[in-house]
Amino acid sequence: MTKNILEWLEASCQKHPGKIAVADETAEMTYEELVKNAKIIGTKLATYIQPRQAVAMYMEKSNTTLAAMYGAVYAGGFYSLIDTRQPIGRVEKILEVLSPNVILSNERFYEEAREKLGPNANIIKVEDIIRKGVIDENMLACIRKQAASTDPLYVNFTSGSTGVPKGVVVGHGSVIDFIPEFVKVSGICADDRIANQAPFDFDVSVKDIYSSIYVGARVELIPREFFSNPTHLMDFLCDHQVTVLTWAVSAMCFVSIMNGFGYRNPETIRLVMFSGEVMPIKHLNIWMKNCPKADFINLYGPTEITCNCTYYRLENREYNADEIIPIGSAFDNEKVFLLSDENKLVDTPNESGEICVAGACLALGYYHDADKTAAVFVQNPLNTVYYERMYRTGDLAKYNEQGELVYIGRKDFQIKHLGHRIELGEIESLVQGRSGVVRACAIYDHNKKRIYLFWLGQRDQKELHNELKVVMPSYMVPNKLVHLDEMPMTKNGKIDRTVLKKMEGIE
Repeated sequence: MTKNILEWLEASCQKHPGKIAVADETAEMTYEELVKNAKIIGTKLATYIQPRQAVAMYMEKSNTTLAAMYGAVYAGGFYSLIDTRQPIGRVEKILEVLSPNVILSNERFYEEAREKLGPNANIIKVEDIIRKGVIDENMLACIRKQAASTDPLYVNFTSGSTGVPKGVVVGHGSVIDFIPEFVKVSGICADDRIANQAPFDFDVSVKDIYSSIYVGARVELIPREFFSNPTHLMDFLCDHQVTVLTWAVSAMCFVSIMNGFGYRNPETIRLVMFSGEVMPIKHLNIWMKNCPKADFINLYGPTEITCNCTYYRLENREYNADEIIPIGSAFDNEKVFLLSDENKLVDTPNESGEICVAGACLALGYYHDADKTAAVFVQNPLNTVYYERMYRTGDLAKYNEQGELVYIGRKDFQIKHLGHRIELGEIESLVQGRSGVVRACAIYDHNKKRIYLFWLGQRDQKELHNELKVVMPSYMVPNKLVHLDEMPMTKNGKIDRTVLKKMEGIE
């Protein structure tokens, strides 16, 4: 029985010692080198932390960063990556939650970390650790003996409603449960080259990192700045002969908006998986047209259930503008169901309910926040005979006539306007189906009782507004359209609604 993800890493190292495990923009690292460096880092970190304690990491993704992440696990702890581009105030709040005994940084970010985090922070340069090259196999073996599948593996921070980021704690067991099923569905194998888009502090990267060591594949780390330079990005995909993409929807839209395929077409891509937001049909069609040999899979799931809980394999065809891509059905060993406001099971087609998830995939909870954990990780109300933990996602969905789940939107994006219940996501889908519209976001001002539509594209705004009056009921037509030159995005690649609200003074 696998109880620690290092078992996968070591198995792949034993099978493919000289194979490239990970490559960044400056170097490559074999499986043998990755394990060796991770053990060196783990040996040093074990002098700073006790089992199940945090190792914070202030650096961007790289080969060395990945070795450091595994090093934290060798030391018996867990890792938490800190986005170096976020405001210092948020970094301070994250460190306050984590209370780490040690912070790892690298040559590139060490001085910045010292300046931002202050003289009291215990910051160590990871290259200095690797240069010393000390491995204590006996100590590492003793640490491993104490390991359990319930041990935390990583903490990823998401936005908190109180202004304090929430640290989602995911254990080894959850990743060990999910990744084999993910690999079975996706067909990822040792021959694949996985093009990593997501930063390591975002859970989309978990699929890249752990599916690769599970099967012995190779991960290609795409530099963050390439997602603002389409020619560099397309050159990367082509020159590195990548085969698998597991990307945020916004990253895929960047390629299609900037006409990346008009520059170069990466013909080696055989699998494209996307998640994070609803995929606009026009952008999906561009991708499917230019990658005709690739399989496309729509993935759904919040961080709290370990990456994804449902998937939908798309048909190889052009989709109509008004079609909605289902989020599909549950991965094996995950229980996904809909509950009404009265906690009753919803299984009738076209009736909406909140998506709830149970199973070994669930996160352990929120770090240092028992109250928030208890609010959403709750007893399954459908089970009255024994304790069964489930997670309330806050997302609404329905079943279509084929029994597939269809995402509707956030529970808090469902509004009551002019006496009608409206899903803001439905407005966005209808708008994005119009010619000349690239992206759209609908926001409701509860004080003024007005629907605002923020949109990106090239067409006459008055003409668009008139067209919307034809294709949607009058009560759904946005009261105000706001044309944007650029859609603000969060660091996780989702539309930043907070920024949009501030633009129009929406509370």
